[in-house]
Amino acid sequence: MRRVQFLVCLVFLVGAAGLAAPAGASSAPATAQIKSIPASGPPTSTVKVSGRGFGASEMIDVSFDTTAAATATTDVFGNFAARVRVPGSATPGTHTVTATGQSSGLSASAPFLVCTDWSKFHIDLANSGNNTYENVLGQANVGSMVELWSFPTATNVRRSSPAVANGVVYVGSRRAVYALNASTGTKLWSFGGGFAYSSPAVANGVVYVGSHGGNVYAISASTGAKLWSFATGNAIDSSPAVANGVVYVGSNDGNVYALSASTGAELWRFDAGGGSSPAVANGVVYVGGDDDNVYALNASTGGELWRFATGSIVTSSPAVANGVVYVGSDNDNVYALNASTGAKLWSFATAYLVDSSPAVANGVVYVGSQDHNVYALSASTGAKLWSFATGRGVESSPAVANGVVYVGSQDHNVYALNASTGAELWSFATGDIVTSSPAVANGVVYVGSYDDYVYAFGLP
Repeated sequence: MRRVQFLVCLVFLVGAAGLAAPAGASSAPATAQIKSIPASGPPTSTVKVSGRGFGASEMIDVSFDTTAAATATTDVFGNFAARVRVPGSATPGTHTVTATGQSSGLSASAPFLVCTDWSKFHIDLANSGNNTYENVLGQANVGSMVELWSFPTATNVRRSSPAVANGVVYVGSRRAVYALNASTGTKLWSFGGGFAYSSPAVANGVVYVGSHGGNVYAISASTGAKLWSFATGNAIDSSPAVANGVVYVGSNDGNVYALSASTGAELWRFDAGGGSSPAVANGVVYVGGDDDNVYALNASTGGELWRFATGSIVTSSPAVANGVVYVGSDNDNVYALNASTGAKLWSFATAYLVDSSPAVANGVVYVGSQDHNVYALSASTGAKLWSFATGRGVESSPAVANGVVYVGSQDHNVYALNASTGAELWSFATGDIVTSSPAVANGVVYVGSYDDYVYAFGLP
């Protein structure tokens, strides 16, 4: 088992416990101190840097590592606040924010942890499948990836796809959900309950996941203890989406459910004949149904806003980008629908079922088909830009990061493709079919296989 440095995205504070203005000079700290809120986040995020103990009414220079990031002026008590943008080039790991007084020469530093998590199926509530923050793996070096570790789950990892949050990988197999150390693959805990296809979603220290036993579970992300469960009437293949304190998930009992994230209480249900993994955008839940329709539902009430009939079941999960819903159907087509009205903008015909869920990045839709191909389509017109032939069907949903498309195939392989051309940059043969969808976080690719293993790939 190889080790890789994995960067845990944890909020921590260094410096003073509080930065309220002191009542007088006697309460001022003996030395200058700063803190950043939050103390961790991805490249390009905005951070509030606060400090005290500097000279009164002096100019403060704030830097991120060695790069000038902001200036601010202290008040009469020597306190200041500034907004700092984390550079887009900042790679995962611990960096240093420093504040220096121009007049007093006083200086203070605090760490900032750059990290990018993939906390649910297809990374975000829109199901974009696009990690816009990845800056370690790219077209130039992805061909050098090696297996960093693999973890045996004892039962196969089917369509459950890894979620990565706070240095932990969460993934389901046929019988259990596992929490694994993202750096080493060591098991932290497992939770049994008849799991199979649902991909975990992590939010606010809780793991939400559906089971083939028909239950939605809320599990402590740190301990694996069950917090609550909600019983539906059939297996749950859908992967939950958590937005504004609500868990949205579909069940094979025919319904899409909205549940309280804190208690599991049912808020509403909608009969869609089943449900793919929902996307949530602008107060609307988008979901595919086994009744051959794509639905748009009011996220607060569950009221139907529109439906679009594809003519066959929709197990593909919608992705929403720039006012357009992209989704596949078992009638062999990929659709682009107006997100407000459901009107068809375009469709693209493959040669077989489209169970794969589209990823959308930089004006391109990436999707797999059971006709053995991965397709890149123009997001605006649906025109085919390229296709890549694998040896068997592609049920895995592509992940896009920094110019590379990652996807599994039923030919047993995981592939990395050039997002612009479709050229193969790297592949790895597992011991069985790969219908799990890759997750890309902090320069590491995680994916499961029917060969009973979860894999982590990265640079040596």
